Amino acid sequence: MLRKIHCLILFFLSLGCMAQLSRLTENVQYSFAAQGTAGAGDNAPFWFTNNRYGLGTTDNYSGLARVALWRNVETDSLWFWRFGYGVDLVSPINSENGYFNVQQAYLDIEWKMLRLSIGQKERPSELKNAYLSTGGMTMGINARPIPQVRAEMPEFWPVPGTKGIFSFKGHLAYGMYTDSKWQKNFNAGTDNIYTTGSKFHSKALFMRLGNRELFPLELTGGLEVSCQFGGTGWNLKQYGGGAMKQGLDLGGNLWTAFLPGGGDVNDENYTNAAGNHVGSWHLRLDWLQKNWTVGVYMEHMFEDHSQMFMQYGFWKDMLLGLEVKLPENPFLSAIVYEYNKTMHQSGPIYHDRTEENPQQISARDEYYSNHIYGSWQMGGFVIGNPLVLSPIYNTYLGHAGNLSSWHNRVRVHHIGLMGNPSQEWSWRIMYTHHLSLGTYIIPVDDPCSANYLLLETTYRPRWCRGLSFAASYGHNDGDLLGKSNGAMLTVCFNGWINRTQW
Repeated sequence: MLRKIHCLILFFLSLGCMAQLSRLTENVQYSFAAQGTAGAGDNAPFWFTNNRYGLGTTDNYSGLARVALWRNVETDSLWFWRFGYGVDLVSPINSENGYFNVQQAYLDIEWKMLRLSIGQKERPSELKNAYLSTGGMTMGINARPIPQVRAEMPEFWPVPGTKGIFSFKGHLAYGMYTDSKWQKNFNAGTDNIYTTGSKFHSKALFMRLGNRELFPLELTGGLEVSCQFGGTGWNLKQYGGGAMKQGLDLGGNLWTAFLPGGGDVNDENYTNAAGNHVGSWHLRLDWLQKNWTVGVYMEHMFEDHSQMFMQYGFWKDMLLGLEVKLPENPFLSAIVYEYNKTMHQSGPIYHDRTEENPQQISARDEYYSNHIYGSWQMGGFVIGNPLVLSPIYNTYLGHAGNLSSWHNRVRVHHIGLMGNPSQEWSWRIMYTHHLSLGTYIIPVDDPCSANYLLLETTYRPRWCRGLSFAASYGHNDGDLLGKSNGAMLTVCFNGWINRTQW
């Protein structure tokens, strides 16, 4: 009898497994896309290059072909266990990152409110409009996704007993950089710093106060911290009066990466045990109405303990934003304005605590730049906000082969507009005024400024569901990145395989 029971249990378990596996082929989406860009000037238009998950280029003439297959984990909303996956392949022309890239390859496994995500996956910036914003300061949409293992609560989970007024979400992730070859090639013929085999860590916790069903006001805040650690350093310059040998083990482990702040290389030990830590404080307040929303938000970036705990005042450097979602109309659907200032960076004076002088003054934070890792970048693109210019511009700026961010003291005014005149047509406009003082180490003689413009319209014909055409015009002027004009055309087709949900 017991054997029969065991057989029945195994039989039903096998049926359950087969059911789970069978639905993995249901509601799968696919996409084919082709894109071409042509222009003239010193660089490709700024918004053609940046905030495209590392797929942009500074070259005036470029293109790409892209094919993707994915299944959203939300498809299994009615199931106890939920599964999602995706593969996204790109073949670019005149790209910063070769001729073939695996842009995304991931597996999502979800149980209740918890998700395990394995692989590399494009993720939007926290608490910002991905379509109109300049992007997050710590983790943006500018660089290619980093392969990682990520445990997360992707959506806000209401705390029991609070009537949904208090909720939170967060994540913890470890991964590996995959741009070692790009760094080596970029530094060829120079003695500049680059690393191979470095690792990645990220964590965040966000809390929300408010329930839109009870009162139309929500307050969201949180902390986001990331780190680059470990790996091997090459072509290291002299530091602290001593020469570093090639192939230096940079040390660091999962625990030292988990603890933010740390220190850079010191005179006694050239191993950077703490890694390159960056982070942000976030705050957003939303007024929610039936068909319109007004939100104001702030992001305060830090690179050391002083700014993490706002020792020198969080108001001196921050990204401030306003987002308005308008009632449905044929002209304008959303407005975003952002002001970003990174001028202060804890001030120009720096010294460390000594026995003779026990007071420590932290200054000259040099956002995104690091003595060992070069900068907070992946494949030449800064991982955070692109208005702190990426290393891909360094050749044009006169710093060929250098991975530092040489224009990190900036002041930015940015506005983005979008509309949906009909089901077939949509548009967006972005204009950015960019002022830079260089860095504290290498300031510019006179403030450099630039203006960036993007005009884009998208057509989705009714006669072919899933097909879209996007035409874009980009323009740069000013003395920071020079002058340029360009046009971009994107053709995309999205479809379904074995669709059961409509």
